[in-house]
Amino acid sequence: MFDALGTRWTVTTPEPLAPSVCTAVADELDRIDRAWSRFRDDSMVAEIAAHPGSYPVDPVDQPLVDWYRRLYDLSAGAVSPFVGATLSDAGYDARYSLRPAERIRDTPRWDDVLTGHDGTLEVRRPVVIDVGAAGKGFAVDRVSAIVAATAPQHIVDGGGDMVIAGYDTPGRVALEHPDDTTRAIGVVDVADGAICASAVNRRAWADWHHIIDPRTSSPAREVVATWVLAPTAMEADGLATALFFTPAALLRGHFHHHDDGFHHLTVRRSGSVEHTAIPGLELYL
Repeated sequence: MFDALGTRWTVTTPEPLAPSVCTAVADELDRIDRAWSRFRDDSMVAEIAAHPGSYPVDPVDQPLVDWYRRLYDLSAGAVSPFVGATLSDAGYDARYSLRPAERIRDTPRWDDVLTGHDGTLEVRRPVVIDVGAAGKGFAVDRVSAIVAATAPQHIVDGGGDMVIAGYDTPGRVALEHPDDTTRAIGVVDVADGAICASAVNRRAWADWHHIIDPRTSSPAREVVATWVLAPTAMEADGLATALFFTPAALLRGHFHHHDDGFHHLTVRRSGSVEHTAIPGLELYL
């Protein structure tokens, strides 16, 4: 177990990983942090927040940028990488002050701040980028890719966002109760793929939490927890956030992993639960 990107990580393999692989994992997570963290003053994100201009995108990071643009379009702007200033003003800032400011800045529209994102971020004006909606899933996928080179069978768990690879027998994954982290609301089976969750209880303060609707500059209220199963953690992570703002039926129609598009479970504040035919799903509600 180790800490990185503000969360606890576990990598499970049949045999211990070589020191060189462990170093490669640590180096990659540090690279991601130096590029995309809004909580450090030496990152590319910090530079973009201060100065417009052209910022090269590492080729391995291009799928993350492209995925954000797709999420932005699918959710009609509700999932945006430009929500950073809104989150910071709400109290989720670099100091973790958790004290909302008197004025909360609005989230700018994508095309108002970026004129291009293919290979280079063409930034028209300073903007605070936050990749929290899909960035951790992306990091889980990157770690999985490094580990897979020497251990095709493995589990990467980055703060609850997981890739399970190479297993013939599905593993049972618990779904954490959104009101009690010591309990589960159910279990699912995962043998080869990713499962990611998002919930309002993990980072909550005052009348705020970290899942913000950029269109209203206020926290999501109707949904309290989501889980998504998908081929990659980046995809599952981003869709888990999108489900707070966008009907699942609309999103599923854009994906073709199976008959349901993708598997998900959504818990609303009213207590109602919506889910697809997730393999091995057992609910304890």
